[in-house]
Amino acid sequence: MSDDARGGLEGLLEDARTNALLAWALVGAVTVVAVGNALTGSLLWAGFAGTVLALTLVVPLGHQSPRVMLPWEVLALASLPLLGRSAATVPVTSALATYLSVAAVALVVAVELQVFTPVRMTPRFAVGFVVVATLAAAGAWAVARFALDSLLGTTFLLDPTLPEAAIERALMFEFVYSTAAGVLAGVIFEGYFRRRRTPETVVPPEVRA
Repeated sequence: MSDDARGGLEGLLEDARTNALLAWALVGAVTVVAVGNALTGSLLWAGFAGTVLALTLVVPLGHQSPRVMLPWEVLALASLPLLGRSAATVPVTSALATYLSVAAVALVVAVELQVFTPVRMTPRFAVGFVVVATLAAAGAWAVARFALDSLLGTTFLLDPTLPEAAIERALMFEFVYSTAAGVLAGVIFEGYFRRRRTPETVVPPEVRA
């Protein structure tokens, strides 16, 4: 093997190793958030953090190697809204975390498809896919809150102190904000992850072999 080839192989191995270490650190942070929310009774957000963890762990489990992980940058984008929501002291901060969180889930799915499967998205389709996936996640999020409110008497969505029209208006604004967050996530995906993050930088050479 030539020196150039050996250097390139070592560089890819180091990239994958560094990515795995940073990604697992973020997995630990999300796990703490999930457990913390579960212990404080915030079951909805605990479930959301659990969803992020499940989507993340699909990759190492599928490759049967802890060294194969999502790009740490996309995990950071998915983790920050959860951490920000946990530290939120004003409602707008928590609401912003919600919109960014649903977009982050869509971004995780898009990156997994692009990096770990044969799927390759054109620029326009990539943005559209993330936007549609964000709206789907926002819809599932609304259904989850409605189900908990109906079954457990919580007020995640159905607030008895508000008229029905006000609840519907707030829900429609959530979809508008989620769409905007989805467009932003789609642009980020197209501008960075689709172009710069390849399987070679997150899958060690010996695992690919």
